[in-house]
Amino acid sequence: MGDEVKDTIMAHIRRNVMEKTLVKGTRYDGRAFDEYRTVEIQTNVIKTAEGSAIAKIGETTVLAAIKFDVVTPFQDRPTQGVMITNAELLPMASPTFEPGPPGEKSIEAARVVDRAIRSAECIDLNSFFIEEGKVLGIYLDLYVLNHSGNYTDAATLAGTAALINTKMPRVENVKIIRGEYEGPLEMTSRPVTTSMIKVDKNYWLVDPMRDEENVAETVLTIGTTEKHVCAMQKGRGSLSKTELLDAIDIAFKRGNDLRKILKEVE
Repeated sequence: MGDEVKDTIMAHIRRNVMEKTLVKGTRYDGRAFDEYRTVEIQTNVIKTAEGSAIAKIGETTVLAAIKFDVVTPFQDRPTQGVMITNAELLPMASPTFEPGPPGEKSIEAARVVDRAIRSAECIDLNSFFIEEGKVLGIYLDLYVLNHSGNYTDAATLAGTAALINTKMPRVENVKIIRGEYEGPLEMTSRPVTTSMIKVDKNYWLVDPMRDEENVAETVLTIGTTEKHVCAMQKGRGSLSKTELLDAIDIAFKRGNDLRKILKEVE
């Protein structure tokens, strides 16, 4: 029996078991439909980085690290600093992650996190201006260390926590003085993402585990700040206007829960 046939059979079995559980109002692990797994955040985990953090949602674990460099600004934004987000889905994190250059999933994860943080406008990139033709570039690198479902929210959480932990480097003669800092990075909001899936056309599940992701009909990630929606990413499937509005309400509620946890580590 081929691997694809085995995967199809297992997915069918998982779906049947899940549907019977959801009808009773519970999930595999006993959570409510709109409930996150246990969330943990640890900051300043890499001493040589300008900022760093590890975020865990259940067993899903993501490391985020911040570094600065002096770079040339984009031509259409000559006085604005540059922000670059990269993500790596490390092979050790999941059997489904393959070695080699960043693939489609890595690029998508980086874009979703980058969009949430950038659109939140929580960092004043204009404050990164040094002189004509030179600005600070901030690099946010994300590493998925373990994947048991929903690494997107863990990555955003780790990224925001790392930014909160970030120290602004001292700059002299258009050069960064490594190991010397001018103070913390100022942030005006705390962007997070809330991911949810639709199963069996009726049930919306927040923070899906891997088995739940494997049978999802619709995948939706919503980025929020304390005041507004800052990003949105829909994967496969579809949803109605009512479902979207309900999902936004859930994203704000669960997002505020995540922000409370961020507040504890500031």
